[in-house]
Amino acid sequence: MRGSEHIIHAGDVGGSEILDELATIAPVTAIRGNVDKAAWARRLLETEVVEIGGVLIYVLHDLKQLDLKPDAAGFKVVISGHSHVPKQETHDGVLYFNPGSAGPRRFKLPVTVGRLIVEGGLVRGEIISICA
Repeated sequence: MRGSEHIIHAGDVGGSEILDELATIAPVTAIRGNVDKAAWARRLLETEVVEIGGVLIYVLHDLKQLDLKPDAAGFKVVISGHSHVPKQETHDGVLYFNPGSAGPRRFKLPVTVGRLIVEGGLVRGEIISICA
């Protein structure tokens, strides 16, 4: 993640020390996931909006709780994390992006992170495996 301009965490952080460590790399936007129940997590919101390079990004933990039409609201990206399944799909001009999970292996899913590349108002995503 070194070299990142901004880090977005889509919830299930696990501990405030994770966010502290990430903040040594780049500015961090994080939301609360369903496992983030300790007192430190109360400072995290359930959703966040981030603008990077003129691209509006909506961040929530569980995509099933999306309560707006991203394209109508001007978002080009929706980032979620609840399923921990790395996935990216585009619908109605909006990139729906789940980077997976970079923490301990969950279920039998790969350990991954995601990267968004924003250039000239356009965005594309990459899923990066960090552990076989």
